[in-house]
Amino acid sequence: MRDPAGAAHLGALLKLRDVAAALAGSAVLAVAAATPSSSSPSVPPDSARTTAVAPNTGLAKFAAAFTRSQAAPETAPPGANDWACEPSAAHPRPVVLIHGTWANAHANWSGLSPVLKQAGYCVYALNYGAPEGDVFKARGHVPESAEEVAAFVDRVLDATGAEKADLVGHSQGGGLLPRWYLKFGGGAAKTHRLVGIAPSNHGTTASGMASLAKSLRVLDATARMTGPAAKDQTVGSDVNARLDAGGDTVPGVRYTTVVTRTDEVVTPYRQQYLAAGPGAPVDNLTLQDACPVDMSAHLGVAYSTVMYRLVLNALDPANTRPVSCRG
Repeated sequence: MRDPAGAAHLGALLKLRDVAAALAGSAVLAVAAATPSSSSPSVPPDSARTTAVAPNTGLAKFAAAFTRSQAAPETAPPGANDWACEPSAAHPRPVVLIHGTWANAHANWSGLSPVLKQAGYCVYALNYGAPEGDVFKARGHVPESAEEVAAFVDRVLDATGAEKADLVGHSQGGGLLPRWYLKFGGGAAKTHRLVGIAPSNHGTTASGMASLAKSLRVLDATARMTGPAAKDQTVGSDVNARLDAGGDTVPGVRYTTVVTRTDEVVTPYRQQYLAAGPGAPVDNLTLQDACPVDMSAHLGVAYSTVMYRLVLNALDPANTRPVSCRG
């Protein structure tokens, strides 16, 4: 006789597996990028759309970069990891890029990295949270991955001679992970600004899948398949509880979040915003406030030209430029 409880557990695991596959940027992404979703937010009429950001362009670019990375997962994104780079007077701090869960540096940053390099920054991007050669990275326990980030930032500061770096991260890499480094890993003294793109700041329900896994008591089993980072980023996790105790920020660091309302991974999307604390100002930015027609979701936002401008403005607020919806 079929076990209803066992069937329910299996169904939950399969759904969580599907979420993981979507996050990873595997072949599922290429199909999703090419196939319009019936549940996608509405887009403007053709007359407006001709000069607007294409809703699925970023997702397709992420999928293409991820596909390229499979042959050489440790390859840095274009413009990154020039260890002879000398910071300029205009941009005295190096920028460290921190990728998201089940991604890698090349897949996540092949869009933003060359933009920052062209703007005159010394740019660095690490891979973390998985053995060398593994294409699906950032799976490790967040506190352990934070140690890898700390070592990489130290290397960057030693190479450039800078006193502090600016951190720019996506998903886990812009949320729990760098916040853990700042609060518990000594990073506050070495960081000027943290810019989180679609950041997992307060955990996620994963469009309800994480909540379902908890209710069915299969979250630990899922974490064993997908890596501890997935469980760490669920709403109410031990990592979240420790990190949020005493406030969202640490003094001396400036924070910016770049959030998209169409995020289907870090949900509800308002979980991504931060509350300012003493000596730690926060700018919570929403992609659609800057460009209402940019429908980039969790992965696609990593290749949004609107996001590029918001990040450039955050890194250099004295020389901000208007955001354009043109691609």
